[in-house]
Amino acid sequence: MTAAAIPVITIDGPTASGKGTVAHRVADRLGFHYLDSGALYRLTALSALRHATPINDEHALAKLAAGLPCSFAGEHVYLGKEDVSHAIRAEDVGNTASRIAALPAVRHALVKLQLGFRKPPGLVADGRDMGTVIFPSAQLKVFLTASVQARAERRYKQLIDKGFAANMAGLLQDLTERDARDANRAIAPLKPAEDACLLDTSEMNADEAVEQVLQWYAAARKKA
Repeated sequence: MTAAAIPVITIDGPTASGKGTVAHRVADRLGFHYLDSGALYRLTALSALRHATPINDEHALAKLAAGLPCSFAGEHVYLGKEDVSHAIRAEDVGNTASRIAALPAVRHALVKLQLGFRKPPGLVADGRDMGTVIFPSAQLKVFLTASVQARAERRYKQLIDKGFAANMAGLLQDLTERDARDANRAIAPLKPAEDACLLDTSEMNADEAVEQVLQWYAAARKKA
């Protein structure tokens, strides 16, 4: 099977919109591979923080990104042999990831790595530019979003559940600033693909969102 023949579902959206949970469950239901592209930027950020790499040193950051010894096993993310699933969710890592994601050289360094996840029987990829840049020919493109308030509440619960300290006012401000950075960056800005299905999950739980995506995919397969 050629790469172009391998089905891909992309689920893009802003921070804390629930796209990761939905994408992972859809992949499980379909028996597809799963790509959390945001984790690659978080891994790069974690490596940069650990190596004290300046956030404005684009060349050094791109070199880190290109040589990431990363792997995924279910919901676990590894940097080398270390399980960093918890470490990459820290707020300082997330903030750093948002900043370095605006750097063209870093994004370019991670493109080949992301394309390599397209393997039979299929792939569900979540991120911010999966449908617009990385997999523009995806069989189904979803842009998943929610209100800033709903996303802040979800992020608050997620952080508390993982043992991190959290402040609602700070989260609201952080999400608003991240949205602005992601939408206004010069390269691969956060926006729906022209042919994306829009899904607002402000008043929807994860199970309902998963069922909607699966219905859209079934319809897309019939059209193909």
